[in-house]
Parts: sequence; C-alpha cells; structure tokens
Amino acid sequence: MNSFEIILLAIALGIDCCVVSFSQGLIFTANRRKNSFLLALTMGIFQGVMPAIGYVFANFINKYVETFSHWLVFTIFMMLGIKFIIEAFEKKEDEPVCCIGFTCLMTMGIATSIDALAAGASISFSGAEILLPALVIGCASFLMSLFGFWFGNLFKKFPSKILEISGGIILMALAVKAVL
Repeated sequence: MNSFEIILLAIALGIDCCVVSFSQGLIFTANRRKNSFLLALTMGIFQGVMPAIGYVFANFINKYVETFSHWLVFTIFMMLGIKFIIEAFEKKEDEPVCCIGFTCLMTMGIATSIDALAAGASISFSGAEILLPALVIGCASFLMSLFGFWFGNLFKKFPSKILEISGGIILMALAVKAVL
C-alpha cells in the first residue's frame, strides 16, 4: 500500500467515528472539551489497534490463502464499501443517545472499529506492513472524531449519508485497485 492508499483507507474508516462523534456533539452541553477528547481518544485507539489485530490474525492464515490473497483483499474492501453504502440508507435513530461513560465509550470504540479489523486483514493479505497504516488510521479517526463532535455542536442537521456513501466508494475503489 502506498501513502495515498493508506490515507484513503484511514479516511474511509474514520467516517464512522466522525458520524458517531457528530451525533454525540449534537447533544453534549457539559464538559464538551473533555468529552470530545475522551470520545476522540477512544475512537483513535480502537481504530489504530483493531487493524493490527486483524493483521496479526491474517498473518496466521496467510500461508494458506497466499495464492488468492488479492481476491480476499478485493472481497473484504468491496463488502465493507457496500456495507457503508447500505448503512447510509438505513433509518437511523431520530434522537442520539448521550453516552460518555467508560462502558459506553468502549462499546462505541468496538462498534466503530470492526471494519478496521477487517481492513487490517486486508493489509496483511496485500503484503504491506501494518505499523504506518495503523498509526495513520488511528490518528485520522482521532481527528475526524474531534471534527465530528465539534461540527455536531455547530450544526444540528448534517447529511451523514453523504459521508457514509463517500466512505463506501473509497473502500470499493481500494478493492478494485487490489486486483488490478
């Protein structure tokens, strides 16, 4: 993976963090600086660690799938891209739930980083190293979470559907690139 592809992947994966943080930013009124930082830190850490876990797991099975690993990369990224686009059209809760406690942060961190786990496996199958992508994904998710939170404070309505569709298209483009 080259630097441009890593940045695109980080942006695509960070979109979930941005949307979740945006919804939290809409409803938080107290301790916004502290809460935005805690939320962004949680998102960044989970988004940075999960690709590494997926990468390590994929390395264990890589010798069995090495001959068709580029098709696995294609399949994983394509499925993630399609998932992002489908989720963009699903009905969302009208009222976001205000949640900043430890359990809630951990739950949001895990829920938003499952895709990053699969992306880590794809990075392994592509033959790339994981350290730089994991750091870039984690940092991008942290920054996008902060942006989403504060943007949510400024605006009460934003078409998150556009962000989710954009993330899906980026992932699908990375899938096609994997087999070219």
